[in-house]
Amino acid sequence: MSANRPLVIQTEHLDDVAAAWLRERCEMVVCPWEDSAKLDALLPRAEGLVIRTYTQVNDALLAKAPRLRVVGRAGVGLDNVDVPACSKRGVAVVSTPGANTRAVVELVTAYMLDALRPRVFLDKALDAASWNKARKELVATRQLSDLTLGIVGFGRVGASVARVGAALDMRVMYHDLLEIPAERRHGATAAPMETVCREADVLTIHVDGRASNRHLIGRGVFDHAKRDLVFINTSRGFVVDTDALAFFLRACPGAQALIDVHEPEPIASDSPLLGLKNAHLSPHIGAATKTAQINMSWVVRDVWRVLSGEVPEWAAGG
Repeated sequence: MSANRPLVIQTEHLDDVAAAWLRERCEMVVCPWEDSAKLDALLPRAEGLVIRTYTQVNDALLAKAPRLRVVGRAGVGLDNVDVPACSKRGVAVVSTPGANTRAVVELVTAYMLDALRPRVFLDKALDAASWNKARKELVATRQLSDLTLGIVGFGRVGASVARVGAALDMRVMYHDLLEIPAERRHGATAAPMETVCREADVLTIHVDGRASNRHLIGRGVFDHAKRDLVFINTSRGFVVDTDALAFFLRACPGAQALIDVHEPEPIASDSPLLGLKNAHLSPHIGAATKTAQINMSWVVRDVWRVLSGEVPEWAAGG
């Protein structure tokens, strides 16, 4: 490799086309974040780092990478990147806001239907008695258009979920720290968080990774929630007090929780949610569509802009 080509380390999956695009311009080495020995050996020469969810960019890593100029997060949240520490060292942080919004919204919609619209697919012919029995057993007890959708966090994903709720004729309420202009609410009504959580039939969480959101959803929410609540979390695992959620689910067998994000990941064997019939856990698949994977991978464009001395399109805080 030419000495003029900056070294970029890729620690997690990227779409092949986006990775090849950056490889044409840089010396690019794939080093899984779990391989700490190899990563430590590469960091002193690295000028760029492309990560996703699990690589922790903190003071300890930055101290090993004196030449680092840019961190590219192929995704949205920057929970695993210490942005102030990067700024102090002159390291730019870039990401892909909006890249997986549609994918997460689709998952939330699927979760609502999974929870409220029972269905089976037939693989054989049924006699009349079995046919009629199945039709009676699969009657939904609640219809989305009769329910209130509560949204905590009204950013890109939360607002898009509100659009879905409106299209399904749901009553939609939301809470956000910011004042949302009426034209961006999609018919949703702003309310205090306590009101949203108390009145929601379906409660979905879409807050950011700031430290103050740890255990934002805990006993104070669940003690006043409806006993048949459908609770959805596709934001961050640490936002929910899992002990409080487990207590609620055991006390309210008619409630359901559909959880895609966890603390820690993978899910620990002692998680209080494991084994609960009304807790449905998925392995962090909110962005698991091909389109979202491709969109997120093109963070490489901003990585190259920084390495080329240009202004990135999506800098942290920009």
